[in-house]
Amino acid sequence: MFLRRISILAAVVLLTTTLAVGVVRAQSSGNTITDFTLKTAANADVALKSYANKKAVVVVFLNPACAFSRLYQERLAALSSSYRGKGVEFLFINVPINLDAPGTTAPGEVELPTLTDASHQVSSLLGVSKTAEAVVLEPTAGGFAIRYRGAIDDNPQMSGNVQQQYLKQVLDNVLAGRPAGVADKRAAGCLIKR
Repeated sequence: MFLRRISILAAVVLLTTTLAVGVVRAQSSGNTITDFTLKTAANADVALKSYANKKAVVVVFLNPACAFSRLYQERLAALSSSYRGKGVEFLFINVPINLDAPGTTAPGEVELPTLTDASHQVSSLLGVSKTAEAVVLEPTAGGFAIRYRGAIDDNPQMSGNVQQQYLKQVLDNVLAGRPAGVADKRAAGCLIKR
């Protein structure tokens, strides 16, 4: 009898957790985000709504202590540079992760300008759980529609072995006025600490 109660309790907890994760994903996937505000390193506010004149906004979650974030820095810098002239803004957000190791940029590594999401407001709002994970937002009449959430490409470790450039493909589709193609791709990375 005792084991049966534990089994039922475990099933209820699992079901509740699954529903909660699904609700968070549903709230951000396909919905419109109206605004959020983040801080720069100089403690200045940066509001999403200030990019309403852009064709797309890419929000990327990073942490220098995460090896995946460091592996993507050059690729992200190149994408940001390449799409800036096409009306796409990249926002790089430094979030805490479940590692105690201090994060530093190694000599020769690209250092991206990051914003701070100390309260996890934006990562929770967008349903992001890992670094490096990206979200593509497209300005609409009511705010910003989520067009993509997930991995930057299919090979975080070896940039030379990338077969699918998910983020680039989505940006090309959005800029051409086409559907994003893929809406969600599981990202490999470090878990965001909540």
